[in-house]
Amino acid sequence: MTVLDETPSEPTDARGRVAELLALREQARRGPSERATEAQHAKGKLTARERIELLLDPGTFKEVEQLRRHRATGFGLEAKKPYTDGVITGWGTVEGRTVFVYAHDFRIFGGALGEAHATKIHKIMDMAISAGAPLVSLNDGAGARIQEGVSALAGYGGIFQRNTRASGVIPQISVMLGPCAGGAAYSPALTDFVFMVRETSQMFITGPDVVRAVTGEEITQNGLGGADVHAETSGVAHFAYDDEETCIAEVRYLISMLPSNNRENPPTVESEDPEDRRSDVLLDLVPADGNRPYDMRKVIEELVDDGDFLEIHERWATNIICTLARLGGQVVGIVANQPQSLAGVLDIEASEKAARFVQMCDAFNIPIVTLLDVPGFLPGVDQEHGGIIRHGAKLLYAYCNATVPRISLILRKAYGGAYIVMDSQSIGADLTYAWPTNEIAVMGAEGAANVIFRKQIADADDPEAMRARMVKEYKAELMHPYYAAERGLVDDVIDPAETREVLIASLAMLRSKHADLPSRKHGNPPQ
Repeated sequence: MTVLDETPSEPTDARGRVAELLALREQARRGPSERATEAQHAKGKLTARERIELLLDPGTFKEVEQLRRHRATGFGLEAKKPYTDGVITGWGTVEGRTVFVYAHDFRIFGGALGEAHATKIHKIMDMAISAGAPLVSLNDGAGARIQEGVSALAGYGGIFQRNTRASGVIPQISVMLGPCAGGAAYSPALTDFVFMVRETSQMFITGPDVVRAVTGEEITQNGLGGADVHAETSGVAHFAYDDEETCIAEVRYLISMLPSNNRENPPTVESEDPEDRRSDVLLDLVPADGNRPYDMRKVIEELVDDGDFLEIHERWATNIICTLARLGGQVVGIVANQPQSLAGVLDIEASEKAARFVQMCDAFNIPIVTLLDVPGFLPGVDQEHGGIIRHGAKLLYAYCNATVPRISLILRKAYGGAYIVMDSQSIGADLTYAWPTNEIAVMGAEGAANVIFRKQIADADDPEAMRARMVKEYKAELMHPYYAAERGLVDDVIDPAETREVLIASLAMLRSKHADLPSRKHGNPPQ
């Protein structure tokens, strides 16, 4: 028998060992130092653990690999081996449902990713996929840990691979609470939703210094990749908020609208808003004149439970609205043209925005309601050269591929290819309704008359009078409110005030819908 040497400070019994464990846990929870915590707070940022406390229900967080430390050597790393290695991982609940989370701790190595750090993230991602529960990443890291070289880069590869494997299986939410540069930015880009906080969070592939060196352009970090840039210009961020507390509260709200995984339906809640509530205000809210703008958000607010909805990409591609809401307690995704912005036309960005939203809804069993008031696709050289054909086809593909319940409602105009693309009956909408103010046609009456009756107008003694007469004739023949209904392309023309009741009853009927797609590895959607 070999007797091991023991130092006097080492505990020799179970109670002593437990005391040692508790001390180590407390050390890991406190983090590197009070100075590091104060520095984090001085930047207007919370610590990783404070963020997790805001995200999860009180007292529910269970940490994984709290005592993990890196094994790297060189460049002074062997002398600095803090517990957690700069990332906190685990699970808890949000409104009683299991959610997995990892949070970069900027106080340790600036939240930079090393081999052990990455392995912890890989593990929690694998656990989330296996458990079928949402994954939230609280990002505040300086990228790859340079001292660990290619091992750190390989860690990102493992994250990307798991992001892709989890796509459409569990909801993935990225919350940007600090810098995210280089390859690290691709993990959020692979997830379902990206939240950002103004002034403190940035995302870019190459930073301002590299941009200046290569192009000579001078720009700040926020100007290059801040929250407002990505929420308004690039479309990378779905949500942007002024502070972390509001941001994380909205993450909780989003989670409450999503199922835990693709095998479940979104949570249903009891609503005190009557399902048969009439909305007579809609008769005045939407002008009968198709050239007059109005705010589609007010229509949505009038239709959904308690007027409450969560708009996705609110400030990007504002000519289309994508929002999550509830009708009769059931979560629905609403896609709607916004006549207040570019007259509600479809363009490149609107097509991309709506296509991704439709795909997300279909992946997570969220029925889709489409509200149409669309004059067509945006004409122009920039749009054509920018690929409006392939970008518009993304939205068409997303709708055609969706198997969830789909209801479309035509409020006013629905012209040309945009009418077909916006979930018309011909591409698979389960039910199509229209208001008595609807106009469904290849194009507007004025344009159609100019094409069809060009010769008669040119030969007339009074061309303008002839044009007006031909426009009126075309409208009477092909654009009256019941033309599509008479041909079975609209299931019913309804009283706008009864829209809420009709939608809720239709969704209830479609709740058990089942649709089979052809056997295939995967489709090849337009890019």
